[in-house]
Amino acid sequence: MAAAKPFSISVFLVRHEFLVRRLHSLTGLIAGGFMCVHLTVNASVVNSPATFQNNVYGIHALGKILPIVEWAFIFTPLLFHSVIGVWIANNAAFNQGNYRYGSNYRYFAQRITGYILFAFVLYHVFHMHGWLHFDWWLAIAKPLGGAEFAPFNATSTAGLALRSWVITALYAVGILSGVFHFANGVWTAGITWGVWTAPAAQLNALRACTGVGVVIGVIGLSALFGMRSAAAPDVIADVIAEEDRMYEARVDAGLTTPNEHKRSGHGHSSGGHAGDGKAVASQGPAEAADRSLPQGETETGQTRGATPAAGR
Repeated sequence: MAAAKPFSISVFLVRHEFLVRRLHSLTGLIAGGFMCVHLTVNASVVNSPATFQNNVYGIHALGKILPIVEWAFIFTPLLFHSVIGVWIANNAAFNQGNYRYGSNYRYFAQRITGYILFAFVLYHVFHMHGWLHFDWWLAIAKPLGGAEFAPFNATSTAGLALRSWVITALYAVGILSGVFHFANGVWTAGITWGVWTAPAAQLNALRACTGVGVVIGVIGLSALFGMRSAAAPDVIADVIAEEDRMYEARVDAGLTTPNEHKRSGHGHSSGGHAGDGKAVASQGPAEAADRSLPQGETETGQTRGATPAAGR
């Protein structure tokens, strides 16, 4: 009797390539749909920091089921799409050098932006959320520049996390890579699923996907620079004070459960109330922004004495 062959992931993927590629396409649509919602919610900061903060409160109103929703509809599809995407890209034969057609260049760009996105998403989740929410892990992540975002001080913490033009540039590249990858991916998904097969239909779909991509790109960059603008030295204190007033009002009305781990710690004590936000505003924007920088660092990068750690 012949010995059983050892299990091989590559052999399994090749054997079930038809199903795997369709699941890859489907999870890409799910992940891309989340990206569109994510960028649109973030772009609401352009209307006002309070609008964005209310949207964040709406998301966190899901409470204990929020992690379930995130893993079911965001992280699991994204991980599957990323891992299978890397496998597809590693087995792809790029021929844009031999056949200079637009579709070949888009195929090449789709794979390259996939690699960029893989790295960017890992960085973004660490930068804003620290990957994991365990206290022992956050104690490691925060000194390394991770876990910068605090949901109940959403605008100020996101904006201050983007104060470096280098980081802003990285986010711009990541956002635009994501937009292209999604828009072009929708077009190729339509071919994969047989939605548009005729040349004329594919051309019309390409134009529509390009238009959608341009719109999402504008929304994404508006979100990025809107966050930066909201953390400018001349407005940051007012933004922090407004966030603290909103937090206290929601807690007093029973709409939000008090949770200091979801606050940034700048401008209020661990049991802070609305008055603390007013105190920050009275300090002046420059001092308020300086208090929001990492421990031991001023806005100009100079070292200062240690201050109490911020609780989120």
